[in-house]
Amino acid sequence: MNVTKQTGRVSSPLVVTLVGPVPPPAGGMAMQTAQLLRLLTETSQLEVKLVAVNPPYRPGWIANIPVLRALFRLVPYFWQLHKACKHTDVIHLMANSGWAWHLFAAPAIWIAHWHKVPVIVNYRGGLAADFLKKQQRWVLPSLRKAHAIVTPSAFLQGVFAQYKLKCQVIPNIVDTSIFKGEIKPGLATAPHLVVTRNLEAIYDIASAIRAFAIVSKQLPEARLSIAGSGPEHAALQRLVSQLQLTDSVVFCGKLDRRQMADLYASADIMLNPSTADNMPNSLLEAMAANVLVVSTNVGGIPFMVEDQHDALLVAPTAPEQMAAAVLCLVQQPQLSQQLSNAARHKVNQYQPDQVLPGWLQLYQQLGCADA
Repeated sequence: MNVTKQTGRVSSPLVVTLVGPVPPPAGGMAMQTAQLLRLLTETSQLEVKLVAVNPPYRPGWIANIPVLRALFRLVPYFWQLHKACKHTDVIHLMANSGWAWHLFAAPAIWIAHWHKVPVIVNYRGGLAADFLKKQQRWVLPSLRKAHAIVTPSAFLQGVFAQYKLKCQVIPNIVDTSIFKGEIKPGLATAPHLVVTRNLEAIYDIASAIRAFAIVSKQLPEARLSIAGSGPEHAALQRLVSQLQLTDSVVFCGKLDRRQMADLYASADIMLNPSTADNMPNSLLEAMAANVLVVSTNVGGIPFMVEDQHDALLVAPTAPEQMAAAVLCLVQQPQLSQQLSNAARHKVNQYQPDQVLPGWLQLYQQLGCADA
């Protein structure tokens, strides 16, 4: 698809500026920004630029001073946005709830509006319903200035519809080429369980640890790897110690994309214990690697996977249910194979060649309307 603008008789590539976080840290939105940047850069007839909302602090000691670090990040960010808007056709803004919206997303919308540059608000995050309910007075005026709102799931589309905001669904992208794996013989006696979410309260890693404690009583050779970092690290380590699981639970810390692929290749079952969620890429990556998924049924998760078809879904903060689901997979190899096959088939719809055309069409539509 040619993504170009026509000025008189001259055809030139559309210029799209991505605005969002990039790794590190390797959070879901940061990984999607980095992946989109790479894939769009490889697309012919399209010029892609990046304005990162989280560049490294320079000098590094600034990161330890709260108010000063905000100024050191925000002032250059606003200046970069102003410069980018002078030479771009479409702003693609990665947005989330909370302070990140007020500090980075809303200013980007208004700066682009001032420059008369169309903005796509690519909204993510499972806390959108609560955030909009509490902050609608401040958030809705900015959202209504967007030329398009895009969410990765029908779950968030429904949330925005409550505020009479139209949005379209363009799902997350998973490059399945690096995620490979298979159901292993060890599943029956020594399953390797993994958790690949940041160590934050919203993801309730403690419930996964408690579920593993129940599993390990029946399967002493089972092990759990927890990949991620965050403020709950120390508390989770104490919990592992209290449950006498230090020999079978490993905290892997932050992993890059290749390391994460290697972890999935060694895993049997992925636990996703989050209490609020939208469309976590970690589930899609696990499915692509033939890792069985046991997840809470919160937010957008039931829009991604179907219980008993391509995953097992349980209630949040219910470690007993999560443990029972794990043991069900261990004890029923036929069910495990069925779920794995269905999950691997489903994840194909999230590959770049299936998702990118939707973005290119939207860029063309907005960029040409503005030309």
